[in-house]
This record gives sequence, C-alpha cells and structure tokens, in this order.
Amino acid sequence: MRTADVLLDLTQFLRRSSATLGILALVTLGGILPPAFAQSSLRPGMPMEFLPQDTGKAGLKQMLLRLQTTARMLHTTAHPDDEDGGVLTLESRGRGVTVELLTLNRGEGGQNKVGSNLFDMLGVLRTLELLGSDQYYGVEQRFTRVADFGFSKNPEETFQKWQGHDLALGDIVRVIRTFRPDVIVSRFQGGPADSHGNHQASGILSREAFHAAADATRFPEQIKEGLLPWQAKKLYVGNVCGFGAQTCDEAKFTVKLNTGEVDPALGMSYAQFAMQGLKHQLSQGAGSWTVDDGDRFAFYKLAESVSPAGALAGGPEKDFFDGIDASLPGLASRLGADEPRVPFLRAALEEIAGQIKDAAQQSDKDVGGAAPPLFSALGKLDSLIARVPESALAPAEKSELTSLLAEKRRQAETALNLALNVSLEASVAQLNSAPNSSSENSLTAVSPGEKFAIAVKLHNGSQYPLRLQQLSIAGTNEESGVLAGTIAAGATFSKTLLVEVPSDAEISRPYWHRDNPVEDSVNALNDSKYATLPFAPMKIYASAKYSMALGTVASAKGKTLAISPVKSLATQVNISAPIISPDTDPHGGGQNGSRRMRPLAVVPAFSVMVEPGEQVIPIQGPQARSVTVSVKSNFAGISHGILSLETPSGLRAEPANSPVEFHRRGEEQIFKFRIFPSDLKEGETDIRAIFTAGGRKYSEGYSLVTREDLGSFYYFQPSLQRVSTVDVKVPKDLKVAYIMGAGDDIPAVLQQIGMNVTVIGSDSLSSDKITAANLSQYGTIVLGIRAYDTQKNLVSGNKALLDYVSSGGTLVTQYNASVTEFNSAHLTPYSAQLSRDRVSVEEAPVEILAPDESVFHFPNEITHHDFEHWVQERGLYFMDQWDANFKPLLSSNDPGEPARKGGLLLAHYGKGTYIYTGYAFFRQLPAGVPGAIRLYVNLLSAGHQQ
Repeated sequence: MRTADVLLDLTQFLRRSSATLGILALVTLGGILPPAFAQSSLRPGMPMEFLPQDTGKAGLKQMLLRLQTTARMLHTTAHPDDEDGGVLTLESRGRGVTVELLTLNRGEGGQNKVGSNLFDMLGVLRTLELLGSDQYYGVEQRFTRVADFGFSKNPEETFQKWQGHDLALGDIVRVIRTFRPDVIVSRFQGGPADSHGNHQASGILSREAFHAAADATRFPEQIKEGLLPWQAKKLYVGNVCGFGAQTCDEAKFTVKLNTGEVDPALGMSYAQFAMQGLKHQLSQGAGSWTVDDGDRFAFYKLAESVSPAGALAGGPEKDFFDGIDASLPGLASRLGADEPRVPFLRAALEEIAGQIKDAAQQSDKDVGGAAPPLFSALGKLDSLIARVPESALAPAEKSELTSLLAEKRRQAETALNLALNVSLEASVAQLNSAPNSSSENSLTAVSPGEKFAIAVKLHNGSQYPLRLQQLSIAGTNEESGVLAGTIAAGATFSKTLLVEVPSDAEISRPYWHRDNPVEDSVNALNDSKYATLPFAPMKIYASAKYSMALGTVASAKGKTLAISPVKSLATQVNISAPIISPDTDPHGGGQNGSRRMRPLAVVPAFSVMVEPGEQVIPIQGPQARSVTVSVKSNFAGISHGILSLETPSGLRAEPANSPVEFHRRGEEQIFKFRIFPSDLKEGETDIRAIFTAGGRKYSEGYSLVTREDLGSFYYFQPSLQRVSTVDVKVPKDLKVAYIMGAGDDIPAVLQQIGMNVTVIGSDSLSSDKITAANLSQYGTIVLGIRAYDTQKNLVSGNKALLDYVSSGGTLVTQYNASVTEFNSAHLTPYSAQLSRDRVSVEEAPVEILAPDESVFHFPNEITHHDFEHWVQERGLYFMDQWDANFKPLLSSNDPGEPARKGGLLLAHYGKGTYIYTGYAFFRQLPAGVPGAIRLYVNLLSAGHQQ
C-alpha cells in the first residue's frame, strides 16, 4: 500500500480493522512498513538485547513519560558521531520527546580505526554503530542518499559532489513531511565555523528544508505520493559557541541545556549515558572516550520561528518547546479555530491523559497496576482514531491528528506490554536440513522457497488472564492458521509453526548501492519505498494479538498452556518479535565463546565471492595470475552447479568452468582459476564469477557485518574482481617489511605487482623484537597508516627504527592522526611538526619541487601525468614545519589555499633514507591508480638505486 492510500482515504482505511492502526502509526517512518517495525526489537541493525533502562519498571516509566507529551524533535547532522548525544538523551529519555536523528551520510568515506574495510562496507558498519548509539539516545534514525566522499573544506565542493542541493534536500523534506516535527535542531549552523564542508552543507540544507517542507510546490512528487506539506514551528542551530564550550556569550544562544544533569533512572548524567552509546562507534575511535561528572552545557540559537511564542528576539528559553503546548490535550489546541469541528476531541484527550497519569501513579506501587488504566486509554485511543475521519476537519488536519493519535496508541501498546510483563519469543526450531548436518540449526539466514519450523512462546507474566486472538509469522507462507484462546496469569503459550519462505521473497540486503564506491558520491536506491530508513525492514518476524480477558482461569505458570475459551474485551494489543537463531560466525560470537543470537535474514541460496576484490597486473611482469572464487551454499540438501569466469578481451581463464556439488547448508568450496593476459594496455576492466544452479545464475556474494556489541546486517557485493593494468617497473631483490597500522590494502597491491613484501602484524611488534638487528634483513620498512597511533610498541621502539635507517635502511612513514602525541614523542630523525593540513581535492594540481631527486626517476619516471585520476583526496596530515635536513618533494593545495609542501619529505640520516608521506596512497593503490602506484614503488626504492 502506498502512503497516498493511507493519507487520502483514511476513513476506508481505518474501518477495515483495528489491526491496521499499527500500520498508520508507521506513516511517520517514511513509508508503509509492517506494523511491528516500529517496535525497537524489530528495527533492523539494532542490537538484539534491550537496555535495562528499557525493560521492566524502568522501561514502563520511560514509556509513560513519553505518552504524556506529543513533542517531536528532528536533529540533523552530517556524519555518524556528529550528533549531540547528550541533548538527544536529555530530550528523549529525560523529557519524553519523540526524537528522530537525521544523518546525511553513513560515513563511508572516512577512515576505519578498527579494520581495513572501507567505502560501502564501512558504511554498513558505521550504520550499525550509529544504531547502537541510538539505542542509548532513545531515538529513531534516518539517512539521506548522499555519500561521504571524504574530507571537504567547503560546502561548494560538497554540493558539487552531491549533484547540487536537491537530492539531499528532497530526502530531508521527506523526513520532515513524514515525521512532522515541532522543532528542527541542526547540529551545525551552516558557516565556516562548522569546518568540514559536509557539516556546513548540513546546516545550510536544514535551513532550506525548514521552509521547503511547508511548500507544496517543492518536491511535488512527494505530494503526489500522498505526503502533505509540513511547517515545523522552530529551527535551532548549534555550534554557536564552538564545540565543547562550557561558557558562551548570551547574545549567541537562545537555549542552554545542561546535559551533565544526573538522571536517577539512568544512574548517570545524560551526557555520560549518551557516551556509553557513542562508544559503539569504534571505527571512529570512540571506544576510549569519557565524560566527567559535573555540568556540561549545550548551546543552541533560535534561527527561524513561525510560532508566536518563539519570536527571534524573545530572549532566553528553557527548552526547544517553549511556547508549544505539547501536552496530550494540547492536540486539540493545535487545531485553533477548527477545534469545534471535533467537539469530542478535547474531553476524550483529557480523559486519556488522566488514565495515563493514573497508570503512572499505579506503577510506582505495582507495575501490574498500570495495566487497567493503560488498557482503558488504549480503547479510548481506538475510539478517537475511528471518529476523526468522520469529523469536519480538513484532510490535512485529519492526517496530522490521526498520525499523532496512532503514535500514542503504539506507545500505549508498548507500555501495556511492559506493565503486563508480556513477552514474545520466536526462534528457529528446525530447518529443513540434510541428514547428519550439525550446523543446520545454527544459521542466521534462510533462502526463498525454504521450509522450516519456528518455536514461538508468548509469556503472560501478569496477574490477569489474557485472550490470545492471533499468532502469525510475517514474511512467510504461514501454515499455522489463526489461534484463539486464553493464557492464564503467569502462564506461557508455546507452539511450533511450520512456515515456508515465498519463492519471490525479498532479500535482506541494503536498499542502496553505488556502482563505483571509489568515485560515486550519491547512492542509487534499489527500492525507493525504504528511502531514508537505516536498513530495509525485517522480512520475517512473529506477531501476536491479544486482549485482556474477562473471567479467571487457573494459573499454569511454568507449564505449557492448554487454551480454553474466555470472553475478552474488544481492544487488541499487538506485540512482535524477530525470529532469532544462533550466530555461527566466529567473529560475531558472544563473550567467552558463547554464540550470540541474531535475527533471521533472507539471503540467496548461494553466495559467490572473488578474492581479491581488486587486482593490479603489471604490464611487464609475471603473465599468469591467480583468481580465487569461493561459493557458499545456503541450500539445505544436495545441489549441483557450474562455476565460470567471464573475462574481457585480453584475459583468458583456465579452467573455462568448474562443476560444483554441495551436500549441506553452510558448505563452502574454494576454486582457483588462472588468468593469462595478452596484449595488455594500461587501463581497468572486470572479471566476473557466475555460479549457475537450478536454472538460476548467482553473481554476487554476501557477508554478515556484525560485532559483539552491535546488531547485524548483510553486505552484498558483485562477484567480480576489478583489474587495473599498470605500466610499472619494480626493483629487483628488494625486501620490504610492511608494519601494519590501522589496516590498509597496500601490501596486497605491492605483492600483486611482484614486490617481495612481508607483512608484520601487532603480534610481532613486542619491544624486544623491534631492534635494528631484526630489521636489518629488509631493505625498506614501511609503517602503515596510523601505525604509531595503533601500535604503541612502535613509539617505544622508535630508536631501533631510526638506528635501522642510520645503518643504511630506508624507512617510509605514512600519516598518523594523533598529532599532539606524534609531535611530543619526537619520532622523526630531525625535528618536524605534524599538522592537520590536508589537500582534499583529488584533482588539485601537484608540483614536483625536486625534479632531480631519484624518487622521480627510479625505477619509474614520474611526470605530472602520474597525478591524474587520483581518488577521494590528495593527502592528509601534512607536516607544516621541518628541519633543513628534510627536503620537500611535492607541493599541492586546495583552491584558494597556500601551497602545502609538507606532504612528502625526504631526509638522509646516517647511511639511510627517511621518508614521511601524508599523500593518500592507502586509497590510491587499492583503487589501481597507475601514477600513484609508480610513485609509491619509487619511494620504497629510495636509497637502493644501485
């Protein structure tokens, strides 16, 4: 059903059944989704475990607080980790505000401080990390389709990369029109003080969206879908006093919030609780961040207002919602002169507010005591929602009012489930497996057409009997039918359901993609109905409907319940749960080797992966190359197929194809192909692997992206190898040691072009092993990106590295991000000062400052053409001061900035050569940029010309 069907035909829609009420509540989620998707346990990518603050009595108090206000706030930022977590937590958990966080991109162009995965896989990881943070903030998450393309110094470059304003602006407007916030709070103000060009663009777009969302002539295609214009009442901007400021000139801000205030329900301050969430963003280096006790202030300025009580010159405010009646009865006041058109509304809202207040008072004495008034409030909300379409309100007013009431109904359901201690669990009971297959019951994914069993348990932990109305498994051709009966107080209803995944079932995959992640700065949408969501919704989940029963039955606590008919009240309560299964991935397991439970996903029957994903082939070098293809089966039973490689002209594969036979689910087979090039020319091409089975072709692979502290989602990639053919000469008999830092793929590229490279990991970096004697076997040593940041033994063993240079070795040091620590440790052979200077425009001209220097001639001749076709950026963390013993080799700068000459420095130290480079070779080499590869080889060859 399209959004338009709901918004333009509310009367017919609402009369169908009370079960549709949950769907209507999801209009605010940016599209029509399964009713249970709004429940936190069903948000894809969220951690499966609830926080203690969201369960039991604490969770009930949180939901009752939320039920008492209609306040909605949208917080806009540019990247993951930009968000003001303290303010989000204060508003959501401290004041009950319904909050959405809109992050323009997924941080896929950033650096990964915990691994080597970059680009779109990093985007999936950072989405999971941000959702882990959101669980603490207590907010819903949204994204636009623009991508993080790397550091940008100004909004002009950002908008050029994002194809103008309208793509991102349209997505922000969509979120505003669906969520319909009272206030918009932008993290950034849209000026130079925001620094990063993406930050500035975020502030600029937030201001534009504040007005555009209310203008029906802007993005009219959304209006045709059924979305209605929406004018938020106020817009606030942040960063008015500088990030982390504790004091601020009163003329610069309107609202001052103390996020250092302790909330007894959280056991710490809002800022500290938010930091517990932010620590999930390990790829950003947030794992060690802390917040001290004490006051911590956030300052925001009112930038736009259409609220009479929000005049821009009105002086300081206590909160973003000053002047806005956000009480439940206040919904009637929002209608202004049209309130008489719904004469029943105010009295009903006041009655519901009284019932919620009564529930809050009862819950202080006994959690279960909150259930009767909550159930009454739920019934009253049902009645109100049914009457609104019959009122004399205008269609837009009906839509807004009904959406808000439906949201309150969903919150009341959640509160009632907590008050009654009702829980629903669903797990894979038995997959249709081959005999003697021990791993069949421990997979986290099923495939279209598959039959399997699900064990469902609905526990009634309350003192009241409940009437079970229906139990179903969404996303399957369910064979369970409709159930009805009574669950006694303290009893658990258990049933095993046999289900089948439809043959045309939708796959659990990201709904967005980039054809060329290295160069594309905007994502294409595979399915536009999921636009702005973090991930497409769960495909398979369990759902139950129940009501409070009249009469009593004997308690069957701890026993399987036999259902018997009992009369029940009409109002139905919904509860849903994901289908869970143990995760067999050793990288995603729980603590102490335990297996972590993951939600069941739907994936293709076979995954086809090509390793490596990128390969560089030198024109002058070994002709035969190796390509490894892994095929993994998610098919239960025996299957046969043919694996083949599609190669372009100039490349021939042997063998032409390979027969494949699988005997069980989870089986993986590895195949080696030899590639024979002929008539090679410098350029790029693709080799694609295709597995044909059952009349279908499979040409993509998938892998579970997860971590012990995160939720999970599958990342899909084409089963192809991107081949770069490069005209490069490599030195003979040069042994290179590559000491890994934060993780990059440079060593693999060097090995592909024929260099003798030994990778040294952290397990070989004990202080006693970093000695000049141990290092002397290598002609050149390379320190990977951020090596000093991540391998602390290198700092203590740095003298051995310099002694190695003095004895005649070549040391190439790549960029480090901890500027202060690097400079204070005096790690260079002569004094030099690392800075945060960078050249972010990859096309920025590069001048060769020392054309006679051997690094521009041996073994490859370097010209200005070698700086063409670089990707994402020129470099980062350049030196800005250096001793006269250092010779700057290159100069480059972004438009309008002074020359940056500290990106590549060379010094002769003793008998050896020391090189510092901030140029972004870690991005260029895996991308197969020919000139960057030639220059990098020359740097490793410095001092070895003879």
